Amino acid sequence: MMMETELMIMPVIMCGGSGTRMWPQSREHYPKQFLNLVEADLSLLQSTVQRLPSNCSPAIAITNEQHRFLVAEQLREIDYHPQSIVLEPEGRNTAPAVAIAAFMALEKGQDATLLIMASDHFIENNIAFHQCIENGFKLANQNKLVTFGIVPSSPETGYGYIKKGISTGINAFNIEQFVEKPDLVTAQQYVSSGDYLWNSGMFMFKASLYLAELEKYRPDIYQACLEASQNNQNDLDFTRLDHDAFCACPSESIDYAVMEKTNLGVTVPLDAGWCDVGSWSALWELLPKDKNNNYLRGDIISEQTYDCYINGKNRLIATLGLENFIIVDTDDALLIANKDKVQDIKKIVAELNKANRPESINHRKIYRPWGSYDSIDEGTRFQVKRITLKPGKKMTTQMHHHRAEHWIVVSGTARVVKNDVEELLTENQSTYIPIGVKHSLENPGQLPLEVIEVQSGQLFGDQDIIRFND
Repeated sequence: MMMETELMIMPVIMCGGSGTRMWPQSREHYPKQFLNLVEADLSLLQSTVQRLPSNCSPAIAITNEQHRFLVAEQLREIDYHPQSIVLEPEGRNTAPAVAIAAFMALEKGQDATLLIMASDHFIENNIAFHQCIENGFKLANQNKLVTFGIVPSSPETGYGYIKKGISTGINAFNIEQFVEKPDLVTAQQYVSSGDYLWNSGMFMFKASLYLAELEKYRPDIYQACLEASQNNQNDLDFTRLDHDAFCACPSESIDYAVMEKTNLGVTVPLDAGWCDVGSWSALWELLPKDKNNNYLRGDIISEQTYDCYINGKNRLIATLGLENFIIVDTDDALLIANKDKVQDIKKIVAELNKANRPESINHRKIYRPWGSYDSIDEGTRFQVKRITLKPGKKMTTQMHHHRAEHWIVVSGTARVVKNDVEELLTENQSTYIPIGVKHSLENPGQLPLEVIEVQSGQLFGDQDIIRFND
């Protein structure tokens, strides 16, 4: 009789991303899975976690160094405790990432059924999704490698396709062929034939079976991931892989490494309102619209405006005589694009990177493990920031050689230490940090601490920060 632990579903959530397709809201250091694009109170990552079936074990989240605190914080906000947050030293695509998760599952003595999911997709119908997971679970425990194929609603050219083969008898099909992204005429033929599904990039299989097939077809990936997982280290909430071993691993997708080669692959059709939220036009299709077929979010006045997506930030946006536009406003950038051209936004991001501009990397508001800071104004010899410290958190003790700082407490309680002299400040109180003074800022209270920091001097940024170990 099979042990219960062998039948458990272990979600593996892929949390990578470059932040190019949904710019300017999405940035390299804050890609779309961390944004509330579809639901006002949940990010795509949080929505992904909350749609998991109830019979799942805690998930393994796989991300990189720069996104680690975002993943941890967003999961904490919804009171979700993952099994582990695995940090990849460098991105190596899905085949190595899933191999690491499979090795971790077996290391715990569990030949778990892995459910591989992206963190930046949206699914509208959770009931239909759970039914497909149940079907996939049965097939996975019959030693099949399952991929979920989306029932196409239109002839999309931005997705790869899966050609269905012979039916397996439980609403699934053998995989006859994976095909690359087609041109429009070919996509129309695929959809009209009824023989093709969109390739969702979601999978389900036993950890041991995936590793066996990976070792058979890509022993180089298998061996590198085995070494990287054997030499991992725990660091607070995170699991750090062996750097050299993982970076030596080839970069390859599950499709190329295993699914296109194995004879154990099957596909389960999924018709549940799936969207990969891969562009502003795709998001517009997904969202509710007004009588003029517009999606409006923020302080918007629209006249003679039709078929548009308009997302405001902190200021009024007024439109007149527009049709088929995407308008996205942020604190430091404004995008105005024809809806039919949004696939080319990556060209704008490339131009920003070429010019070494920060707008492709970070938002004006930067998130840190202790809270966040927002650079609200700057000039030749000054910079103003709004700092938010979470309860019980402390910023690193530091010193500056080229700037002084003034701190004004807006709300909460601040514990300030200057050259080992401590003082407590409350609302409307302030303090001055002269050049060369060692200092720290801490929130000892139960509520968030809001501080306005005014920097004055000749040099700002990390190049004038000397940090001390606390």
